[in-house]
Amino acid sequence: METNFFKQVAQMGIAGDLQITIRTGADGNWIVSVLLNNKGCGDNAKQVIPPLILKGSAEELDIGFFGSITPPLQQTSELMVNMEAYLKAQEEAKKQSAMEKEKADKEKKEKEAKEKKYTEAMKKADELEKEGKHREAWMKVPDVSEYPEHEETIRKRKSELSAQFAPDLFRVDAPDTQTAQ
Repeated sequence: METNFFKQVAQMGIAGDLQITIRTGADGNWIVSVLLNNKGCGDNAKQVIPPLILKGSAEELDIGFFGSITPPLQQTSELMVNMEAYLKAQEEAKKQSAMEKEKADKEKKEKEAKEKKYTEAMKKADELEKEGKHREAWMKVPDVSEYPEHEETIRKRKSELSAQFAPDLFRVDAPDTQTAQ
């Protein structure tokens, strides 16, 4: 005897394992329990989905079995696939969020380190100026290209310092007084 049971199951296009339990009930009727289990779905909410329960005579089940189970099983299958896709997307979002946070933290640390270096250089320039070493102080003031956000301050500071070491024509060791021969 040939049946087309498995062809009809294949045509449903569901993802997962189909668990079917068939039991004889009272007064000659049959009780059929159909449960779809998709092991690929990591969401525990799938455990809440109850099995389909069909009751009827053998003739009734032969006629209406696939018509009764196909739509709900297809919906359940789609739901489980979507649940898994959602979990994967959520996990990816967590990774991206962690990566962005790590990137932001790294950028913040780099900016803080750069700002600290700038502040230290300016303090060193101030110390050298107090010692009367204006040329050395001028050399310690950071370059504008390294700190464009402090351009105005750097240019003003260098200008102030360079005004203090105007060329001295009578100093022997001053580099400005050496002439090419």
